[in-house]
Amino acid sequence: MKLKEVKDCFENAIKDEKKGKKHKGLLVTNPDDMKAKDYLAKAKRNLELCDFYNEKGFDYKIPEEWFYTLYYCALAILSKFGIESRSQKCTAAFLRYAKDNGLIEYDDEFIDRITVYSDKEEKSDVDEREAARYGSSIKSEEVASKYGRMTTICKRAISQCEEIIFSDKAFEVSRELYE
Repeated sequence: MKLKEVKDCFENAIKDEKKGKKHKGLLVTNPDDMKAKDYLAKAKRNLELCDFYNEKGFDYKIPEEWFYTLYYCALAILSKFGIESRSQKCTAAFLRYAKDNGLIEYDDEFIDRITVYSDKEEKSDVDEREAARYGSSIKSEEVASKYGRMTTICKRAISQCEEIIFSDKAFEVSRELYE
């Protein structure tokens, strides 16, 4: 992950805050283990929603829940670092930075799935979530065909997230990112 992209997320948030605006980036706060655990609980609860929607035939809701299960894991990890995010793009960028710099052990696939891509050719779960949410279809053969695989991916992300947030390791944000 490009250092500049992550730095921009912090810089833009600081500028917005100084102007009295709600930021659309990353802000350094205090590490918050309780908030991290709450996001993890939310991720687990979200995964339960997938089973409920699957049983009731609400296929179009499931891609959104898969995405948010992974996203809540990401927010849990950021909370462990003491980072507030108001941007999906910046959340993924920080996770990529943290992983690439050996700060966390977290599968690339989980980060790739929540990454917002600008190029039309590059797709992630963000695109699938939007297509399912805003499209006209109620039933999806694609959702049915990958239900088991996506459930396994979400469970693995939750497991790796647990290892990070229940770790005794102190996670610190490098000052080079926000100064």
